[in-house]
Amino acid sequence: MPTAFLFKGPYVSRYQSFPPPLLSPPPLPHLGVLITPKSRPTNSNNTTSRKSVVIRAMPGSSSSPEIENNGALRKFKLNESSFLASLMPKKEIGADRFIEAHPEFDGRGVVIAIFDSGVDPAAAGLQVTSDGKPKVLDVIDCTGSGDIDVATVVKADANGCIHGASGASLIINPSWKNPSGDWHVGYKLIYELLTDTLISRLKKERKKKWDEKNQEAIAEAVKQVEEFDQKQRKVDEMKLKRIREDLQDRVDYLKKQAESYDDKGPVIDAVVWHDGEVWRVALDTQSLEDDPKCGRLADFVPLTNYKIERKYGIFSKLDACTFVANVYNEGTILSIVTDSSPHGTHVAGIATAFHPKEPLLNGVAPGAQVISCKIGDSRLGSMETGTGLTRALIAVVEHKCDLINMSYGESTMLPDYGRFVELVDEVVNKYRVVFVSSAGNNGPALTTVGAPGGTTSSIIGVGAYVSPAMAAGAHALVEAPPEGLESSRGPTADGDLGVYVSAPGGAVAPVPTWTLQRRMLMNGTSMSSPSACGGVALVISAMKAEGIQVSPYSVRKALENTCTPIGSTTLRGIYLREASYCNQSTEWTVQVEPQFHEGTSNLEQLVPFEECIELHSSGKEVVRAPEYLLLTYNGRSFNVVVDPTKLSDGLHYFEVYGIDCRAPWRGPLFRIPITITKPKVVETRPPLVTFSGLSFQPGHIIRKYIEVPYGASWVEATMRTSGFDTARRFYIDTVQLSPLRRPIKWESVAIFSSPSTKSFTFSVEGGRTMELAIAQFWSSGVGSHETAVVDFEIAFHGIDVSKDEVILDGSEAPVRIEAQALLSSEKLAPTAKLNKIRVPYRPTDVKLSALSADRDKLPSGKQILALTLTYKFKLEDGAEVKPQIPLLNNRIYDNKFESQFYMISDSNKRVYAMGDVYPDSAKLPKGEYTLQLHLRHENMQYLEKLKQLVLFIERKLEKEAVQLSFYNQPDGPVTGNGSFKSSTLDPGSKEAFYVGPPTKEKIPKNSPEGSVLLGAISYGKPSAEVVDQGNDPEKNPVSYVISYQVPPPKLDEDKGKSSAATKSTKSVSERLEEEVRDVKIKVLASLKQDTEDEREEWKKLSISLKLEYPKYTPLLAQILEGLVSQEVEDKIHHYEEVVDSIDRDELARFLSVKGDPDEEEFEKTKKKMEKTRDLLVEALYQKGLALVELASLKGEMAVLAANLGAEVVDKPDGESSPDLFEETFKEVQKWADPKSRKYGTLLMIRERHNGRLGTALKVVNEMIQEEGDPPKKQLYEERVSVLEEIGWGHLVTYEKQWMLVRFPPSLPLF
Repeated sequence: MPTAFLFKGPYVSRYQSFPPPLLSPPPLPHLGVLITPKSRPTNSNNTTSRKSVVIRAMPGSSSSPEIENNGALRKFKLNESSFLASLMPKKEIGADRFIEAHPEFDGRGVVIAIFDSGVDPAAAGLQVTSDGKPKVLDVIDCTGSGDIDVATVVKADANGCIHGASGASLIINPSWKNPSGDWHVGYKLIYELLTDTLISRLKKERKKKWDEKNQEAIAEAVKQVEEFDQKQRKVDEMKLKRIREDLQDRVDYLKKQAESYDDKGPVIDAVVWHDGEVWRVALDTQSLEDDPKCGRLADFVPLTNYKIERKYGIFSKLDACTFVANVYNEGTILSIVTDSSPHGTHVAGIATAFHPKEPLLNGVAPGAQVISCKIGDSRLGSMETGTGLTRALIAVVEHKCDLINMSYGESTMLPDYGRFVELVDEVVNKYRVVFVSSAGNNGPALTTVGAPGGTTSSIIGVGAYVSPAMAAGAHALVEAPPEGLESSRGPTADGDLGVYVSAPGGAVAPVPTWTLQRRMLMNGTSMSSPSACGGVALVISAMKAEGIQVSPYSVRKALENTCTPIGSTTLRGIYLREASYCNQSTEWTVQVEPQFHEGTSNLEQLVPFEECIELHSSGKEVVRAPEYLLLTYNGRSFNVVVDPTKLSDGLHYFEVYGIDCRAPWRGPLFRIPITITKPKVVETRPPLVTFSGLSFQPGHIIRKYIEVPYGASWVEATMRTSGFDTARRFYIDTVQLSPLRRPIKWESVAIFSSPSTKSFTFSVEGGRTMELAIAQFWSSGVGSHETAVVDFEIAFHGIDVSKDEVILDGSEAPVRIEAQALLSSEKLAPTAKLNKIRVPYRPTDVKLSALSADRDKLPSGKQILALTLTYKFKLEDGAEVKPQIPLLNNRIYDNKFESQFYMISDSNKRVYAMGDVYPDSAKLPKGEYTLQLHLRHENMQYLEKLKQLVLFIERKLEKEAVQLSFYNQPDGPVTGNGSFKSSTLDPGSKEAFYVGPPTKEKIPKNSPEGSVLLGAISYGKPSAEVVDQGNDPEKNPVSYVISYQVPPPKLDEDKGKSSAATKSTKSVSERLEEEVRDVKIKVLASLKQDTEDEREEWKKLSISLKLEYPKYTPLLAQILEGLVSQEVEDKIHHYEEVVDSIDRDELARFLSVKGDPDEEEFEKTKKKMEKTRDLLVEALYQKGLALVELASLKGEMAVLAANLGAEVVDKPDGESSPDLFEETFKEVQKWADPKSRKYGTLLMIRERHNGRLGTALKVVNEMIQEEGDPPKKQLYEERVSVLEEIGWGHLVTYEKQWMLVRFPPSLPLF
């Protein structure tokens, strides 16, 4: 996800203007360092294992400005030029001085790939470079979120018109060249291409115009009611009553529309064709315009792939949104590229913007060019996807980029691991691309760096910095606070550097045109990364101009060795964090291996390579290493001894670094950072730690390290403040590291309007070091000269239980749990609740295919494959669901699979939800659904193993949530005795109890065998001052997973009961004759009627059976069913045969009798009669529709007949169709359920025929609301037809846009 926007406080390091010696030496290979512990400390309760780790270089570090120096910083003043310069910081990294000294080295000749949310080529400063070249070379949507399926090919008619994919008729511009005459068509809902902010603005504007039209319609409808009331003082006649009701129904409908209005956005039609040279694209955007003459397809200036002509379009003046077009896969896929947030344009502007009239607002490297690689998926709110990341790397190689900037990222479980990391390593090592990325905004605690910027060996991670000039200018503060760092921090969990350099973490930079402004302020490491990237572009520009070969390794070393130290940052290497490592001496083996680019000559470069390296230690009393090392191509190892036993509690940093004996001026070739966080041991019982008198001013950070006592599972903390007169904002973070887990992080923002006390509670893991970081926000309290004083108290609590996860196996047996308190007396008050259900599914369909070579062919030449798995599931009631794939979820960067994406749709192809590695909950109505899961990788064997991948549909249990009971007896769940509520645990004592399974009555309905009920269980009871959890264990600071396996359902007790108890009164021959008759009817029903011969066979058999059983209603109904789809004269006669075959008097008498449901014979007869009634209603219904067909001949019901798809047939002489229709309708009223669709359809026809369109509309709406899943398209079409007949154009347009949402012609592309 983007690493920008308002965050905890941007901090960053500076690097100087680059001295000439930086560019003169030939580059050395990158030196990779592998560290292995020789001796490991052991602990009887906690054994910590160390694995091999890769070490990279790091900049030097020093302490941040002291509090007493703050007074000097307050004297900082701005003038106009320094104010403008502060909006786009360059002085902080020396870029202004470098360009002043070397104006031709301003990024010229450098191409930067921007991995972000997309770059607007129309944004200010992004048109040309400082030397007049095009700024943006290509704009690519790597996610596929703007893809349109244009595989459908149509031909133009004699008038030059084509049928658009949305159903609109489109006129082709006759001047467009199209030798083949093939026009590829597709459509897109415009909101699918826009950001939430822009959509919100458009909805507001469109709603305003829609309301005006709707209010006009309401006023006219009310006027008609008033006029009727004035003319008709008394409304006694039924006809007049119905007219009055109809007028009121119109008013009511319009009012309801205003309340339920939900704008899904206009629809744009896309047309793609080949003009003999390139693929061309045109859009019809009339639905975005108020003027019908604007936005027509024929007036569109055709585009082609952006990189060919570098042209873009704008949808409309209202949205002001820039887009570009790219065509892929031989004209079958059109990609409409828009940005998914202003973030990417802002980032590109910081790195490269060029303003010839406003040079102080230039980006860092105004001469550089840009490739926009959109990795933020618009369908996911700008979240990055594996597909986007992979395609972006492919584009980097294709466009021969020199640099990558990526201001995206998130936390990760395994650093330097995963599919994306493998691809990045290849691009950096083989194609010599320098990759710069943001470190994240999750500081100030250590080990909070995000992936990939802070955790990947081949990427330069960048932290964020705020200078006094930036604070006073861009942030418009009255008084400038001290400079410092507050972005995410290293080291990584495996000891990696994390943050290599830091740069200005904020700027007022260009943003897309749709924001309706030229520039905007954004903060964070998202801004520091492009600042650093721009600085690197200056170096590469100079190297290229001087003919020096660019190497990512030499560029990195240049940055690290010329940075100006600032702030207290840990960097890279051996990481001693746990108490067991800090209380004894350890020995580590370091393996240094030179890494050369691919294609290096064995004889000319590898064999002769030999370097004499002098090793230095920054703290020989703690870290000892050999003095010299002779390094050859195959590498060399040496030992490092770390002895932290004499160090005080807290953070300590040392490093071992290697200097080239023959060229010491180059600076360190490699560094091995040694980070030691020696924790404070809590010896008091009850365990309590207090840090008193902590002094804070803006931007100040205090870190404390505590060894969490064994047995502790939660903390109750108190923060007391004093000594200040204006409001203060503090950030409190705690971090613990645990193997194969993301860092365990708790954070809180505490705002003190005046000196007071606040309490917190959070979970901890016993036996592991906890970092407590307290920081005053850098702009908080800048107008005050008072120092805030903080007292922070931590009380450790814990209940140790025998089961971290409780599994109830589906039987009646409870689960025994043992609990004990190791630290102090605790109240044991268990509570457990099952509030979710997971149902497993296997794929019903599997498809493995090769993707298009246009976007999905790796630089290595390997073709990416896609595995599409289809799952089917059904919801008996509406519910909030979330798909879960345990193997793949919640991992983007530390995942060996390239990408995953899913979409959930109904049988009408309407998409209800989309997602990727972080699935979201979606509210779905009852019905049947299809989930398609799209997985990508070039390794077919990996994908083959996932063809039967299990997927869970997780559903929230709202009212059906199950509260579990606890017992002190194993038979408690059955006997109901021995209920366990609570008790007090003394230190060292144990207590056991049982948690019982849910009773069968409480198991939620629709819980199939094999599904799992999930929830949480908690044991301790924190003080009421800190948390009030009630019966919800998830509100407890410490809760554990509890699950219940749903067992097989109980057998139906009535199943298997013999019905032979009631003897049939019919003879064997009579029963045999009935069986034969029913079999013959089944055969008739099974016959197809697709061809003329099949229809003839059906006709012969139906005539034969009709002669044999002339009055048997089920047969006549079956014949009628077969005739419905045929062109048969006098259908009404066949319907009347069915009606006449039924004794309606007998049927009415029986249905009016209330019999005994326990009498089997009565129930049997009842089912038979109800079936007969249904056949009667069906025959009457079909007769009514046939009468509509007849009436259409006279034009009496022509509109209705056309809408129903009815066919005109000859009208029998002497029959009056409207009268017959009314008689038929009244007969249907007697037998049909008023809520049934058949009754509703005939009622709607009747009301429309009589001109009561308001009532007809009301009937259609009621039918839609009563309709089950899936929604019937015909009902919505009928609603549109009625609205058109009334003349409410704004509602017709609204409903037609919704039709493409409810009933799309196909599923969207992945």
